[in-house]
Amino acid sequence: MKKELFNKKICALVLSGAGAMGYAQDSIKQNKIDEVVVTTGRTKPRTIITSAIPIDNISAVQLKSTGQITFDKALTYAVPSFNSSQQTVSDATAHFDPADLRGLGPSRTLVLVNGKRKNQSALIYVNDTPGKGEVGTDLKSIPSAALQNVEVLRDGASAQYGSDAIAGVINIILKNSIGKSTVNLFSGITSKGDGFTIGADFNTGIRVAKNGSLNLTLGYSSQNKTNRAGSVTKDELFGVDNAWTQAHPGLGMIIGQPDTKVANMFVNFELPTSETGKFYAFGGTTYRNGTSYALYRTPYWVTSDFGLLTPKGQPYNGFQPEFKTDVYDYNLTSGWKGMFGKWSFDGSATFGSNAVNYVVGNTINTSLGANSPTRFKAGGHQFSNIIGNIDISRDFGALVLGAGAEVRNENYQATAGEEASYIGSGAESFPGLQPQNEVNKNRQNIGAYINAEWDITKNLLLGGTVRYENFSDFGNNVSWKGNARYKLLDDKLVFRGSVSTGFRAPSLHQIYYSNVQTKITGNTVANQGTFNNDSQIVRSDLGVPKLNAEKAFNITGGFAVKPFKNLTITADYYRIKIKDRVLFSGDIGYKTGTPGNPDIANPVEVILDNNKITSLKFFTNAVNTVTQGIDFVANYYTAIGKGRLGIIGAFNYNETKIVDNIAVPPILAENGYSENFFDRKEQSRITSARPKTKTILSLSYDISKFNFNLNNTYFGSVTWQHATDPAKDQTFSGKVVTDIVLTYKITQDLKVSGVVNNLFNIYPDVIDSKGDVVTDLGGRFRYPWEVNQFGFNGTTFQLNVNYTF
Repeated sequence: MKKELFNKKICALVLSGAGAMGYAQDSIKQNKIDEVVVTTGRTKPRTIITSAIPIDNISAVQLKSTGQITFDKALTYAVPSFNSSQQTVSDATAHFDPADLRGLGPSRTLVLVNGKRKNQSALIYVNDTPGKGEVGTDLKSIPSAALQNVEVLRDGASAQYGSDAIAGVINIILKNSIGKSTVNLFSGITSKGDGFTIGADFNTGIRVAKNGSLNLTLGYSSQNKTNRAGSVTKDELFGVDNAWTQAHPGLGMIIGQPDTKVANMFVNFELPTSETGKFYAFGGTTYRNGTSYALYRTPYWVTSDFGLLTPKGQPYNGFQPEFKTDVYDYNLTSGWKGMFGKWSFDGSATFGSNAVNYVVGNTINTSLGANSPTRFKAGGHQFSNIIGNIDISRDFGALVLGAGAEVRNENYQATAGEEASYIGSGAESFPGLQPQNEVNKNRQNIGAYINAEWDITKNLLLGGTVRYENFSDFGNNVSWKGNARYKLLDDKLVFRGSVSTGFRAPSLHQIYYSNVQTKITGNTVANQGTFNNDSQIVRSDLGVPKLNAEKAFNITGGFAVKPFKNLTITADYYRIKIKDRVLFSGDIGYKTGTPGNPDIANPVEVILDNNKITSLKFFTNAVNTVTQGIDFVANYYTAIGKGRLGIIGAFNYNETKIVDNIAVPPILAENGYSENFFDRKEQSRITSARPKTKTILSLSYDISKFNFNLNNTYFGSVTWQHATDPAKDQTFSGKVVTDIVLTYKITQDLKVSGVVNNLFNIYPDVIDSKGDVVTDLGGRFRYPWEVNQFGFNGTTFQLNVNYTF
């Protein structure tokens, strides 16, 4: 009875997501009940054991116990179905690190902050990394210090939340505590002596007026680069073995994490306006400056720098281009929630923006000779959205009804770089965006949903949601979801399942992104690069259809059991079929003819020649996939001696297969382009770039002033596929990464923690080129980067000092 009253009290305050956040967490502490989660749909919050869908509730303490500094990496070591690993030599992608749930790509995980949609990043991943051709949310813009907990809904949720929620939902809940302040200082370095990191964050909560609150987080950190390049003395890529390669065994490369500086500020504000209503506002801003590195330009690759980069009087030894980014991320939501009679109401407005500006340094534009700059502003991208939400619900006892609407405007912009960055051959390593690549596009969509949850009996729950969406650029979509839950043995055993449809609208980036480079050789002008889906060459000449929404069908079934007080076990099976996935094509170029002399029997070459194009890429709906897997999570806590032991075991098995034939545009299929349209290597980014299995075993022990955490994470094998030759494929075996965190409480308010990440200095398998110099780029790469499991920094040591007052 008390539990039912408690749930109704929460429901009386708010209906969707953000409303119950702070109240539910405070009530957990006061009433000592099971964990309450609010990302269960659009109705009343429920406990993890009684939810009809699988949800992980991960506290800030648990994230911190992973020993990882950034939010995306901490989540990787806390949730087995979530993956994010450091990328390298991949332009701006190295500063974002694509992240996803269930290996379904960054585009198919919806991220919320306090239950409200977080904007996507400005960057579309076009380099050879996981998530190529997709757009995600910039999780690096979320500071761990601002988090209270994170809820990960592992189920399709498009019917509840709209586009992008095919793989699931990550709901980031901001701190809202008051009455205390915390300062945290941290520093770290790798066992190789590089990657030095130092930073600080501050969090405080203050009372506003009589019952209002303001929680504020400030943070700053600086991270130095690491380098784990190969050590060969012969450049197999160029076939060079000379005095220079002998004197430079790494071939000049820097391969590892980038130099990064991050500053952020987040706020979470609430002010009651009546006994049953309150105004709220939350959000934050993050600025991130980074420097990563491109392939080293050896003196036999770029034969001269015209004395621009070589110190006077020194011999020319090539140069190392730098890729610099300035990333700005903003997100602010404000609204009011409360009661209108017996109806709960939540109305809000959200503005979100992410911008990335590119600067290429320590390089030249060889076309400009001695007049070339050595630093170029290469342009940038920006994405923003404005969102309005209204949600209402009412509790009729056993039945809860809800409805709502959302209106969203999205804007995507691309800005050209300075002329010197793209003219002629362009800046070495990254020619700037040209004026023809500039874009400023908007779209609008409106969505509306209705849902219901009915506790038919004490043990049986049925729920359903229907959502209608209309997008200004491609039309309508209707998604639905049905779920059920049945309890046995006084709530100690629960069976649950759901069936749903989902969708993902193609991002504005995928529709309008282009990076066409114009090359002038003598009197010949030629274009190459990515042509957008809205261009005449792609749509009219090649007959590629207009991008449309991806559609999904999701089935989930499992159980949750609590055999005794301190042990909870959940296991869930899922199957997700996605139709018409958007992919980024391979290069389409000349096969038998040459630029200016096309094979007239090949209409593709004729089209290329007519448009003065040497090669092109584009986005199109072309792949159907089926993803199946199992999630298993067990939590156990018990007293041992004078201390308290906690054990968390989690396992995920996930497999994605491409089904049906890849939809190659007819003109390409008929003229021999099927194999390189989306080749074996590109297919492997979908099917084998992320571990199929991942296991987490976390042990924690509290005794007196000590807290000890031992985390073991098994990353399963990944496979890199060669573009054309299966004999050159390579599988990189699974590895266990061990992390230790030891905390000592010097006083009640002062704590010191020592962290060792990757205790046993585990690295991925070394690349076996199998005679293909492209596999490791002539020995430049020692470890895999296109199918990176967990990075290759090796052991890292950290020290944290935490003071509360």
